[in-house]
Amino acid sequence: MSFQTSARAASSPKAVVAALATASFLQWTGAAAVLPLLPLFLKDRGSSEGLIGAVMAAYFVGAFVAQYLAGRLSDRIGHRTVLLVGLVGYAVASFGFLLDVSGPGYLVLRGLQGAFAGGAQVAMLALVARSVRVDLRGRAFAAVYGGELAGVAIGPILGTAVGLRNMAELFVVSSLGALLAGVPVLLARLRPTGAAEAADAAAARLDWTGWRGRVLVGVLVAAVVGGVLTGVYDATWTLLLDHRGAVEWQIGLSWTLWAIPFVVVTPLAGWLADHHDRRVLVIGAIGSSIFFAALYPFISSLPWLIGLGALESVGVAMAMPAAQSLLAQAAPEAGAGRAMGLFASIQTAAIAASAAVSGALFAIAPWVPFVAVAVVSALLAAALPVVWRGVQGRVPRPVAPVADGVTEDRRPVAVLADERLAG
Repeated sequence: MSFQTSARAASSPKAVVAALATASFLQWTGAAAVLPLLPLFLKDRGSSEGLIGAVMAAYFVGAFVAQYLAGRLSDRIGHRTVLLVGLVGYAVASFGFLLDVSGPGYLVLRGLQGAFAGGAQVAMLALVARSVRVDLRGRAFAAVYGGELAGVAIGPILGTAVGLRNMAELFVVSSLGALLAGVPVLLARLRPTGAAEAADAAAARLDWTGWRGRVLVGVLVAAVVGGVLTGVYDATWTLLLDHRGAVEWQIGLSWTLWAIPFVVVTPLAGWLADHHDRRVLVIGAIGSSIFFAALYPFISSLPWLIGLGALESVGVAMAMPAAQSLLAQAAPEAGAGRAMGLFASIQTAAIAASAAVSGALFAIAPWVPFVAVAVVSALLAAALPVVWRGVQGRVPRPVAPVADGVTEDRRPVAVLADERLAG
């Protein structure tokens, strides 16, 4: 089937979202299956602790470098093309771990995994922005994130069941998961994107003025806050549980229990993003995460730590569909890729920086990184009500043109939509 399938023959938005959610689930199931055991695999191959840390961090470095570039490229050559290249590239990099490479070789392979996975994620989100009507995007983004988190929940269980002795099989599973993820993308008849706008670079530029600029700035601030909070957990959550006396299965259970409520709640989160003020959802979810981050290090009970982690994920689930829906609405249609790429790259950079600093702060005292991140996040989040003041947070109802792209009062559809969003 040609990538230049006509818009008339394109699949319905529901079919597109179903394909992308399935692809996200397959890819992340394979990726998450390897993740818990990868440090131990590298240690068995003779890697030092410093090199192991560098290899794990290389994923974020690769993603940071690739995400914005992948977004711009997808706006020009097509989001599906970039998505498929990302999935195939991730599969090849995963197969590379089957080879007997040196320590720096693993560093390169992990960086490539991050770059290709990051590019695929950006293209996937841009496809949602281009394929789904504005008043349905919250639920569409929620479905894609739900597929990702379902994979993250199932993958570690699969990985620990297979075990460290069978890591070769896990790398094959990771590769096949990425390749299989391309199947629903190929089967879905996506309308072509990128080619029509490639000659007009101005059509893809982000508008940093007016209400669009305020929405973009606010969403990017939210991306930084989300990245900072994620980074502290990536670096120190396992260390905190170990400090409280947790054993391996309890640590693994805490990660799975965090993901499961996220998957369950995301449909509701998407519906809320389409029907309520998205600014309130984002700010409320961030406030909830800041509260929990400051609370965790002062809880001595291990069951409470694990249980509250699962409760926190409910709040986190509310933020992403609302933030992505705002971002998609503020970006020009031809610039959806670069908008998603900018969001992802900024958040990835914040994750990497936070993780690097949090590890050192944990050595001072277990509470220090959590409280420090909570304070920084609170200061950043305090700017959101100011930046978003006067911006219409609710999704405007679709405007039906009567003829030639104008409404009943003879104003262009795009003009009327802008007026509604500007409040």
